[in-house]
Amino acid sequence: MSGISRRTLITRGLAAAAGLSGLALADRVAGRYGLIPPDGGGVYGPGETLTYGVQRLLTRHSLAREFSRGEISKAPFANETAPPTDAFKHLQAGGCKDWTLSVDGLVAHPASLSLDDLKRLPVRSQITQVTCEEGWSYVAEWIGTPLIQVLNAVGVSPQARFVVYSSMEPDSWDSVDMAEALHPQTLVTYGMNDGDLPVAFGGPLRLRVPRQLGYKSLKYITRVTVTDNLKRFGKGKGSAAAEGGYAWYAGI
Repeated sequence: MSGISRRTLITRGLAAAAGLSGLALADRVAGRYGLIPPDGGGVYGPGETLTYGVQRLLTRHSLAREFSRGEISKAPFANETAPPTDAFKHLQAGGCKDWTLSVDGLVAHPASLSLDDLKRLPVRSQITQVTCEEGWSYVAEWIGTPLIQVLNAVGVSPQARFVVYSSMEPDSWDSVDMAEALHPQTLVTYGMNDGDLPVAFGGPLRLRVPRQLGYKSLKYITRVTVTDNLKRFGKGKGSAAAEGGYAWYAGI
């Protein structure tokens, strides 16, 4: 069976299941093709599965809208963050020269990358919108290196299915599937609007995931782990946000 006909079959199967109010059936169809999200259990699990499965089938390679420079928000909103830890303030006092991003898990060459190391990788800038689940948004320019460049540098195992990323903020972590991790717009971001990334917006290092809601773009990242299974991370739901009641997949 060709890739196109297979995709059509899966899409029709999911749509038919939803049309018949058979979310449990949609869950089984998605499971057959490996499209069940880590928070796919529980009361809302079938709905989360349907959303994730359909969007992955239909928008796997789609691009988030990119704006012109004239559309950059004049006063972008920085949502509230926890007070900086002593460790963060120590790094900040040194100009974040000792900030590192550890990359481990299912990789051939685990690494600890400084900001300078990251800046030597290919650079991409994009003007995209941060959309918050609370209803506000803003447009900004983001400068960094695509996450795929970091992953290429360390050599990702063929068994990889997810990338987990952790923040210096206590108990703050999230993950994306490999489709999102390898997407060209997913950036390890260290710049914003022609300058360094401000602390209020996640500086010195933030993972920018423009195809999903703002809470997936975690601030102050210090670690990236490539894995084939999310069950050993937290409660196995894929992120601290999902453990708190938000959806793991937050596609826009």
